[in-house]
Amino acid sequence: MAAERRATVTWSGSLLEGAGRIESVGSGALSGLDVTWASRSEPDESGRTSPEELIAAAHAACFCMALSHGLAQGGTPPERLEVTATSTFVPGTGITAMRLQLTGRVPGLDADGFRAAAEGAKENCPVSQALKGNVEITLDAALDS
Repeated sequence: MAAERRATVTWSGSLLEGAGRIESVGSGALSGLDVTWASRSEPDESGRTSPEELIAAAHAACFCMALSHGLAQGGTPPERLEVTATSTFVPGTGITAMRLQLTGRVPGLDADGFRAAAEGAKENCPVSQALKGNVEITLDAALDS
């Protein structure tokens, strides 16, 4: 069974001087998020988001879900996983890289097993699959002590 997700965005003005707003998503989880060209191409601490930030969030969530599933199927469900995804956007080129930084607490699993499970999740989560061939995806993985 396929699942469809939707989001509604409005934009006014040109790319460089205009502004947009994520009005809503189907789940109701997000709304009222401002987005501008500056928020995607310059350091921005003004509370606006960017498509690249949202893709990073989606990738971190997808990766955590895939890794959690893989670990549980292998008999070592995680106590906790924390992932920071960082997307690199180059104006005129697009998203060129995604870095996943992972720490996890997984009783009964050694560092090599954790790294192997994380690599599998990196290769197979649906967001990684969508980015594959277009974006370099790297992973740093470490067990919490």
